[in-house]
Amino acid sequence: SFSSQGKHIKSSCSLVAFNTDQAVCPDSLPDLLVPDLVTDLDFSPFDDYLLATCSADETVKLWRVCDPDQDQCSNAEVTLSPADGRLEVVLFHPAASGLLAVASVRGLQVWDVTRDAALTVLEQHEDQLQGLAWKEDGSLLASSCKVSALHSNILPACFFLRLLLFLHIHEADLSVSWSVSHCLTDLSTRGVALVPKLALDVSCCEVLRLLQLTDNFIVPISYQVPRKAGQDFHADLYPDTVGHTLAMTAEDWWKGENKQVLTSQSSSSPLSTPSSSAAPSRSPSSTSGLSSGFLPSPSQSSRAIHSMLGPSSKFRHIQGTVLHRDTHITNLRGLHLTTPGECDGFCANGERVAVPLAIAGGQIAVFELSQPGKLPDTALPTIQNSVNVADFCWDPFDTHKLVVAGDDAKIRVWQIPKGGLMETLTEPECVLRGHTEKIYSIKFHPHASSLLASSSYDLTVRLWSLETGEEVKRLSGHQDQIFGMAWSPDGKLLATVCKDGKVRLYDPRKSTLPIQEGPGPEGHRGARVVWVCDGKYLLVSGFDSRSERQLYLFSAESLASGSVASVPADVSPSTLIPFYDLDTSVLILTGKGDTRVYTYEIVPEAPYFMECSSFHSSEPHKGLCFLPKTECDVRDVEVARAVRLGKTTIEPVAFRVPRVKKEFFQDDVFPETAVWWEASLTAAAWLSGSNGQHRKISLRPKDMMPVSEAPKEAPVRKYLPSSVYLEEKTDEQKKEELLSAMVAKLGNREDPLPQSSYEGVDEDEWVSEELTTHTHTHTSDDS
Repeated sequence: SFSSQGKHIKSSCSLVAFNTDQAVCPDSLPDLLVPDLVTDLDFSPFDDYLLATCSADETVKLWRVCDPDQDQCSNAEVTLSPADGRLEVVLFHPAASGLLAVASVRGLQVWDVTRDAALTVLEQHEDQLQGLAWKEDGSLLASSCKVSALHSNILPACFFLRLLLFLHIHEADLSVSWSVSHCLTDLSTRGVALVPKLALDVSCCEVLRLLQLTDNFIVPISYQVPRKAGQDFHADLYPDTVGHTLAMTAEDWWKGENKQVLTSQSSSSPLSTPSSSAAPSRSPSSTSGLSSGFLPSPSQSSRAIHSMLGPSSKFRHIQGTVLHRDTHITNLRGLHLTTPGECDGFCANGERVAVPLAIAGGQIAVFELSQPGKLPDTALPTIQNSVNVADFCWDPFDTHKLVVAGDDAKIRVWQIPKGGLMETLTEPECVLRGHTEKIYSIKFHPHASSLLASSSYDLTVRLWSLETGEEVKRLSGHQDQIFGMAWSPDGKLLATVCKDGKVRLYDPRKSTLPIQEGPGPEGHRGARVVWVCDGKYLLVSGFDSRSERQLYLFSAESLASGSVASVPADVSPSTLIPFYDLDTSVLILTGKGDTRVYTYEIVPEAPYFMECSSFHSSEPHKGLCFLPKTECDVRDVEVARAVRLGKTTIEPVAFRVPRVKKEFFQDDVFPETAVWWEASLTAAAWLSGSNGQHRKISLRPKDMMPVSEAPKEAPVRKYLPSSVYLEEKTDEQKKEELLSAMVAKLGNREDPLPQSSYEGVDEDEWVSEELTTHTHTHTSDDS
C-alpha cells in the first residue's frame, strides 16, 4: 500500500516519509525507527505528523514525524500489542480522534490509543484479510479477504468531481488507468497515493494529484482540467471537501455517536504544487537512491503548513532523553512512595536532591548531584523530622536551606552543611508554629528572600518570615481542602485552587480575603495551579466530573468567567504536576506513578494549548523536578533539565529541541533568562509595599554565534518543471507539443471526448481536447 496525508507519504513495502521540504527513504532512517518489517502504515487524518505502523513483531506503533530541519525521533510515542498474530492492516478512524482499526491474520480489533486498550474485537475472517475501509461517519467498517491468488493486487481509490472516477493500479504494470484518460509512465509502479484535496493547485484547475512510487523515485502526477487558468475559482470543479478537524472523541464514538468531519471549500492551495515549485538538486547517494524531484521551496512550504494546520509550535518535536548512566545516582533503598497528593514527592535544586524515606520519624535523605554513582548498602545520614513529612522544598535563594512541613502543623527549617549531608541532623535551624492542623503545602516567594507561604487543614494560608520566625499574614476564604497555590511571576498575587470547586486570587498585602474567585475543576481528586503567559493566565491541572485528568486555562483578570480553554489529558488517579518555563512558554506535566510526560506550548490566544511530543519512560517514576536554566546544555539545544526519581535511581533528563545547525546559538529558543535563583528584595521590603524584579542574563556561550546572525547559505541549484522551459514559446507551440506528446503515447482515439457531454460550462472555457496530465520525473543529477 502507498498513500499520503498532506505533507507526507506512507508506503508499506518500504517506509517512505515525504513532506514539503524533503523525502526520507528507509536507508536514511535510524535502525530503531523501524526495527521490524512494516506490513502497513497510515497517517492520522487530523495530525499530519502522526504515523501509525504495524509490524511483523505483532505490534502497532505511533510515530511523531519531524520536520526536515529536525532530527527524526528514534522512539515510538505509543506501542500497542494486539497479541493477535501477524498484523496486516492499520487504519485511522475518519471522524474520531485516537481510534485505530487493526487487522490481523485472525480478525479485527478497534483500539483506543489514548487508553492503550482494544475497545472491541470484531468477527474473525476465514482467510487472509487484505483491506479495510471506514464509512465516512465512522459508523461502519468494511473488510475484504483473500479469495484467490492474483498476479498483482488491484488497489481501488475514489475521488469526487461530480463524476465518480475509479483508479486501477497494477503494481507490476506500467499504466495508470482512468475512466476519462490514460497516463503512461516510464517506470514500473510499486504503489500510488492520492494527495489530499487541500493540497491541489486550484489556480491551474488541478483536480487530482497522484504520487507514484517506483523502485527509486517518488513521481508527482498532476491531473488538470483544461480550463483557462487565472484568478477565477471554478466552483463546479471543486465541491466542498472533507476538512482537517475531528468530529468527535473516541469516547463519543464508543457511546454510539456518528458524525462526519465538517467540509471546507478548496478555494486556496495550502501546499505548493509540482507545477509551481522548484526542486533542489540532490545526488542519489545523499538520499540513498530516492529522487527528490518534487520539493517546494522552504518559504512556500512554511506558508503552506501554517495555512493548513494553523499556528505551529517550534517545540512540537521536543525530545526528552535520560542522560548517560554515569550521571545517575543508583541503589536507592527504602523510598517513601506514598507522599501526600499536594507534595511533589521529592525536590531538587542545582546542587542537591532531597528524597523522603519510608523510615519512622519522617526522615529525608539528601544527595549531591555532583556525586553520582552507586550508593553504599549501609545506612545513610538523614534529616530527622520526628513526624511524618507533608511537604518540603528548597529555598530558591539558598541551595543549603531545606524547609519541611510536618503532620504536627509545624514547619522546620534545616541547614545542609557545605559538601553535603555527612551526619544525621536532628535539630532544625528554626521551627515555625501557628497552624492548628496538618499542613498541605509550602511555597517560597519568587522575589523576596525568606518569605514562605503555607496552606493547612485549618483552611488558612499563612505567610511567614524565616528571618524572624513569625507569621506575617493570614489569608482566609476557603471552604474546603486547599489543593494547590502559586505566586504570580511578579510576586504581587497568590493563586489557590480548592476542593470546594473554586479558583481564588489573593493580594496578600491589601486584603486577607480573595480579590477574585471563579469556578475551577469539577473533580475533587486533586489539582495544581501555575501562572503562564507572563501572568496573564492561570493554568490548573485537575479532574473533570468523570474523574479524568484535564487542563484548564483561566484569565487572571476574570476568574468569574470560567475557563477560556481546556484540554483532556488521560485517565489516571494521580494529579498532573506542572512545570512552566517562562522563557519558552513550554509546559511540562507528569504525575507520580506515571510513565508519560506531557509537553505543551501555551499561547495567549486560540488554540491556547499546542501539544508537543511526549516523553515516555520504561517504568513508572515517583516524580520529576526541574533545575535552573543554567544547568541546560545550550550547545545541544537543551531547553529544560530535570531529575527523575525512580524506584531505586535518580536520573537526569534533558529536554532538547532538534535543530540542524547546532554550531550556532539558537537564540529563538534561548531568550535572556531571569536569574530567579537570586532574591531581588527582602521579606520586610515586600511587606512594606516594594516590588522586585530579577535581573536577566544571556545563556549564549562567548564562542557561539546566534543563529539569527548566521550567514545565509548560497541557494542550491534547482530542477525546474518542464513548463518553465516552454515559457519562451507561443501558446500555439506549447499546445502543439503537448498534443503531439499525448498522441504519441496514447495513439489516436476515435471515441467521443468526455467533455462533449458536460453541461453548465461555456464553450470558450475549454482550451484543449483532453484532460491534461503533467508528470515530472528526475532520474539522475543530469536529468
